[in-house]
Amino acid sequence: MTADYILLAVDSPAESANFYQIVLGSTPLELSPTFALFKMNESTKLGLWSRKTMEPKVTGTAGSSELAISVAGREGVDALHAEWSKKGVTILQEPVAADFGYTFTGADPDGHRLRVFTPEGI
Repeated sequence: MTADYILLAVDSPAESANFYQIVLGSTPLELSPTFALFKMNESTKLGLWSRKTMEPKVTGTAGSSELAISVAGREGVDALHAEWSKKGVTILQEPVAADFGYTFTGADPDGHRLRVFTPEGI
């Protein structure tokens, strides 16, 4: 068994797809009014599914998920932070050393957290 899809409930798949197109630097593999799909790497895909049509119905608060993206070294974290800041991504946490490594956190249009990090000391 392999967990190779990440699905996020979003208000507008088109708006979220535009955001992730900018952040990921790639176009969606699939885009419809209710769903968008991106290839994250060779084994993982990111699905953006309309919370209005997702079954079973989504309950709870919007933006309650966090997508963690690992990069090589502190330079990689700082470079992506600078790039995302220039592109207007909402930054929730500036780059900082944490127990698990060096990290910063951004947010997508639905409030889902995007944590970029490089593991250190683990």
